[in-house]
Amino acid sequence: MDLLLTHGYFLYEDPKELQIMKPYPPLGLLYICSHLRNKGFAVDVFDSTFQSRAALREKLTTTPPSVLGIYANLMTRPNIVSIIQEAKQAGWRIIVGGPEPGAYVDEYLDAGADLVVLGEGEITLEELLGAWREDKNAPLDGIDGIAFRSNGIVVRTAPRAQIADLDAQPWPAREAIDMDRYVETWRTHHGKGSVSIITARGCPYRCEWCSHQVFGQTHRRRRPELVAEELAWLIERYKPDALWIADDVFTINHDWLARWAAELKLRNIHIPFECISRADRLNEVTIRTLAELGCQRLWIGSESGSQRILDSMQRGVSVQKVRQSIALCKENGIETGMFLMWGYEDEQMTDIEETIEHVRLSQPDIFLTTVSYPIKGTPYYKKVASKVIQIKPWGQTSDREFEVAGRKPREFYRVADELLRYEVELARLQTKTAGREANSGDPENEVVSRMHTLSELVEDRRRTLYAYPEAERELQCN
Repeated sequence: MDLLLTHGYFLYEDPKELQIMKPYPPLGLLYICSHLRNKGFAVDVFDSTFQSRAALREKLTTTPPSVLGIYANLMTRPNIVSIIQEAKQAGWRIIVGGPEPGAYVDEYLDAGADLVVLGEGEITLEELLGAWREDKNAPLDGIDGIAFRSNGIVVRTAPRAQIADLDAQPWPAREAIDMDRYVETWRTHHGKGSVSIITARGCPYRCEWCSHQVFGQTHRRRRPELVAEELAWLIERYKPDALWIADDVFTINHDWLARWAAELKLRNIHIPFECISRADRLNEVTIRTLAELGCQRLWIGSESGSQRILDSMQRGVSVQKVRQSIALCKENGIETGMFLMWGYEDEQMTDIEETIEHVRLSQPDIFLTTVSYPIKGTPYYKKVASKVIQIKPWGQTSDREFEVAGRKPREFYRVADELLRYEVELARLQTKTAGREANSGDPENEVVSRMHTLSELVEDRRRTLYAYPEAERELQCN
């Protein structure tokens, strides 16, 4: 075996995901696997999603060691560091890549990695494995897109050119893992099996909090007929009931979407799907096309209901456009999901109130909130880098486990979350009961009672938020 690929995410160690149970396969690793196999390399994938640490440890200690390639992101860092140490002891040469390592080259090399891949991995790994096949000590400075240590000094080679022709790339090597288990896990827990697909790489937008470490600030897309062909194969092979389109922004190119719609119609494909978009890349025609194709839920990046905060993020969208897009989706029978972010730099109570009002008026079917976290290498990180307080040593924590000096405590945002959810539920019930009068003994009385309770909860949570003092945390040194 020339290369073993893994990613270090263990589903059964993730309490939140165990409640949700909506896993998808690691398509990025599977793309690398198929590319390298097509080039004649022997590549295996240890998909840790449904496996245990003990099973991975056994694989590393019982397999003749060669090269181990590990995909790392900001949430799996502690797992990856542990895997590196165990693999090193077992004699493996270790490569790490993905959206996290490029920003922490020194740290990953210090943890025991031999090499860090910067950017897309297919061509880089092809050249690396080819060089090592000829000479295990081959010089590496002529291979683009890597970082390594030479005589104690970190060497970064020239940036790797991005793959221009995605149509020439083989489909992900789904056969390298137990894909059926993913589909059946969905079916067992949700009554439907789901698969995923990628139609493009990269995002051309400049949101300050977003990382472009792997695919860059570009947008490269496969031809619509080839995507339709892959989808037809997925449906034939795995018999899914639903589809997740894993693009950063699916509706960037309206002409591409129209052509893809024609290809699906030609193949008589109609499958419920979810995707992500931006409000500024949605209009009546686009949303109607999505509905006709079977779009069941459209996730719209909203982040904040404060235009001031959106502009600070370089988001490039307006609050009003988000509301209009959600309304159009409702008119066309598409559920909407909204992503929201608390605690962005310089967020004030007026911004929080505007966000709550935004969601209350928009009334998406679902909304997800998070407390903003600065990813190293992004413009947002540069803004707050001097204020970031690491709670634990680097290798023992993810990038989401930190404090930012001057920011409200996490408990504040938990209360903000509760206020938001109570406000939205109250608004929904008010809409539902508008124009009705509940009589004594009427089932409507339960709704009225709930509305009364919600009004009290809203008042209590708002009072609690306004009672919080300004955060006063001094910068601390670990």
